Amino acid sequence: MKFIGFYNYTVVLTYLSLVSGLFGIKFAHEGRGGLAILCLVISGVCDMFDGVVARTKKNRTADEKNFGIQLDSLCDVICFGVTPAIILYFSGVNTALGIAGLIFYSLCAVIRLAFFNVLETKRQTTESGCAKSYRGLPVTSSAIIFPFFYVISPLIPCDILRVIYHALPFVVGFFFIFDFSIPKIDIGKMLVRKK
Repeated sequence: MKFIGFYNYTVVLTYLSLVSGLFGIKFAHEGRGGLAILCLVISGVCDMFDGVVARTKKNRTADEKNFGIQLDSLCDVICFGVTPAIILYFSGVNTALGIAGLIFYSLCAVIRLAFFNVLETKRQTTESGCAKSYRGLPVTSSAIIFPFFYVISPLIPCDILRVIYHALPFVVGFFFIFDFSIPKIDIGKMLVRKK
């Protein structure tokens, strides 16, 4: 029996990130916002290290590398493009303006990820290793931004928090597609101590 795709340890963290994002959606639907946010953070941690793990397999073919790029972005659409929008929706961002913001946010995440795939596929034909910077705000930043506001939410009056939650998708979505450069931190190099 044969299956399509590539099955090895290099994609396990990407799959775990997706599973965590899906559980985040489930918990948001059940009104368990804290667990939903925790799942978003777990997805972010998995995504932070999936590239590091993938690069440990030195004999990856070009198809395996490209599969990893595509798979990572497809999972990121769910984890960081859809899950935060669902969490916000079930947190009360369900007005007409709020829904418009959530749609805008998710569209910008998809555009950002598709653009990343185009750039990364092209970059890997001419150079190896990791890119030195991001163009636009990475969608994985959602795993920091939304949990931050969730943690500080008890300190913010309800009316102001409602405005923040309605504005956040517009602001974050805008920065996903705004063309500016952010230096990329290479986690792999940070983990390897020089002797």
